[in-house]
Amino acid sequence: MAANNSDEELRLLYDVVRSLPPMPLNDLLSRKLCPQCILRLFGKYGPIYAHYSRISAIFSEVVGHQPSCDDPSNEGLAVEDDICSVCYGILQFIHAEKQALVNKGCANDFAALICELARQEGHQADCFSLEVSVPPIIMEKENAVRLCMKEKYSSEDWFQEILQSEAISVKDVVKLSITKLLEKQLGVKSDSSSFRVRLTYTSTERPMKNANGRENNHAGKKRKTGFGNTVGGNRCESTVTETDLKQSPESLQENISCRQLERKISPCYLEILCSRTPIYIGGRYLKYSRNVSQSRWIIDDERMGEASVEEILGNGVLPLCRGDNYKFHAAGREDIDVRMLGSGRPFLLEIQNPRMLPSELSIKEMEMKINSLESKLLKVKNLKVVDDQGWTLMREGEADKQKQYAAIVWISRPLEDKDLVTISSLRDMKVLQSTPVRVLHRRSPLEREKTIHWMKVEKIIGSTQYFLLHLCTQAGTYIKEFVHGDLGRTHPSLGSILGCRAEILQLDVTDVKMD
Repeated sequence: MAANNSDEELRLLYDVVRSLPPMPLNDLLSRKLCPQCILRLFGKYGPIYAHYSRISAIFSEVVGHQPSCDDPSNEGLAVEDDICSVCYGILQFIHAEKQALVNKGCANDFAALICELARQEGHQADCFSLEVSVPPIIMEKENAVRLCMKEKYSSEDWFQEILQSEAISVKDVVKLSITKLLEKQLGVKSDSSSFRVRLTYTSTERPMKNANGRENNHAGKKRKTGFGNTVGGNRCESTVTETDLKQSPESLQENISCRQLERKISPCYLEILCSRTPIYIGGRYLKYSRNVSQSRWIIDDERMGEASVEEILGNGVLPLCRGDNYKFHAAGREDIDVRMLGSGRPFLLEIQNPRMLPSELSIKEMEMKINSLESKLLKVKNLKVVDDQGWTLMREGEADKQKQYAAIVWISRPLEDKDLVTISSLRDMKVLQSTPVRVLHRRSPLEREKTIHWMKVEKIIGSTQYFLLHLCTQAGTYIKEFVHGDLGRTHPSLGSILGCRAEILQLDVTDVKMD
């Protein structure tokens, strides 16, 4: 079946080439346009471009013209004169590298080059997407060809048909040429995918300036691109218009005339980048040490605390995914001297450009490995790969959900029974908090209204001024400041409610509710 399809596509290619008007075809060949550019500028679409190795041979057979870069006697090397005057060698799979020309010879070899790079970097792909970027000068040259062809052949009957067609962009032709080959060599299908192959072509030749002295660089504007058409459409971009031609001084008119296509062309430089969009690994962490910060904390080149949650989790998970780097995101934060207990705090690790997609089993093994660390500083639970919606849900939880705390509190007078009644009777109390003094150096001075949902007191046997305070608050509430008042910057505070000084000796987060 595959052979039959290939034969049919080759017959289609023969028919397409034979259908082209001979005079402009030879004209374009003489101006050093490659066969691929000729086909696409005539609006020929379809699987024909997948047969790169046969296109030049068919042109030679049908037209009697053989570009030297496809001559077997040329040993796969191109000379400067053979580089296409419009696509700058892109559709001939020629590119410049360290001041030398590199000709991979055919689409199959070019696809093999891409696949080898992906394998060297260790990428694991279940499908892939192909992205292509080309320099603006190519669109400018395309429009120069159209203007020349319109000037010479606009009175011909066939030209009116071309006016109604749309040229195929260089980007699309590259994809049509190598996508099937990449599918075969990578062993996966092309689809919208997190794994991306990006080909970025750049040229040292700058776009020409128009009558206003500005570069004709409108690569972002979509324009219709049949011969003689310069606006509208949606496949290819153009930069030099007939208006530019008429308004340009004589010297510039010469630059954008057909004679420009006869100049020697330097091929584009090519950068091949294989990458994957970030993956997110989420779960909950419990922090047992009062000397571990949530994120890496360095002041004047000195580490604060013995470690950080961010580094312990990131350094554990990153090698599993073979990513370039990671970012740590958590649903809120606790101070370095505050433990995170109970059900744990939700977090996400954003792994950038991961080469491997971890399996469920490998994730569980990583969870066990982190939890078995000798330091016993923290543990993780419910570790798993989540989609990018997990980030949105976690940020919503950080701002809107509830958190429960347990604090050992000291007050400046003995605790009385009426104090227990007063504290436990408060429900959904609104508190206005200015940015605490202790974080003013790194936070904007704002006022925030937060809610204390409930509180209860647990007496400590043998003490009249120390007690255990349990409270549930809106996420983002500054608990220490709610207790001592922060020089009146939090009101009301526990101290103002009890009419005495109040301080926190130890604080733990006991629950972070996200649902």
